[in-house]
Amino acid sequence: MLLPSPLIQGKLIKRYKRFLADIELENGDMITAHCANPGGMIGLKEAGIDVWLSQSDNPKRKLKYSWELCRVGGAMVGINTAHPNAIVEEAILAGKVPELAGYETLKREVKYGKNSRIDILLSDPVKGFCYVEVKNVHLKRDNAVPGLAEFPDAVTARGAKHLDEMADMVADGHRAVMFYLIQRDDCNQFALASDIDPHYAARFATATSAKVEAIAYDCVIDVKTPSVTVNTALPIRDISTK
Repeated sequence: MLLPSPLIQGKLIKRYKRFLADIELENGDMITAHCANPGGMIGLKEAGIDVWLSQSDNPKRKLKYSWELCRVGGAMVGINTAHPNAIVEEAILAGKVPELAGYETLKREVKYGKNSRIDILLSDPVKGFCYVEVKNVHLKRDNAVPGLAEFPDAVTARGAKHLDEMADMVADGHRAVMFYLIQRDDCNQFALASDIDPHYAARFATATSAKVEAIAYDCVIDVKTPSVTVNTALPIRDISTK
């Protein structure tokens, strides 16, 4: 997926109040940018890291800058959680996700479950319905397993609710797939951060036992284009062996 161009580089001063980030641009200007990421952002909010921003000319916006990317330890990381659904949609339509190939139609944000919306609904006269829930991943701690991407980076009651609703879709005779999109380019495997949110890990175990599927893909992040695109499927480690 192409990002707004050109991106503007700067240095992070601080991220605060979940959705705000103070940044020093290369020209020395100090600005406040919108941080479209409500998560913990563990390891991605240290002062001094390189960041890239998009700029909006919409006069109705309170903040004209949005934090898009950052560089941590040589790795590029996608920060904006508004993008993953579009990134995955693009990959599915391009045939880059074989697990989700062969469906006739694709729709976004379709109502389902208990007052929820599914990120992507695939349908086909032969295959039936496939519910795809997309989760943005950018946590990488390297505590015990180098190259391990983890989700979530904060407690997510909403995420646990989605797992239960996905299991309900399977019980109704449909297919349901959790798609963990790793918006960074330095990971080679994925697991749940059960120490951060044990309830989510428990609901994941219950959902997958009920035949909810799970796949994980990393991304190629190109700051020059600029773009974020789905790259390669990564193995999912069993949470009991993480």
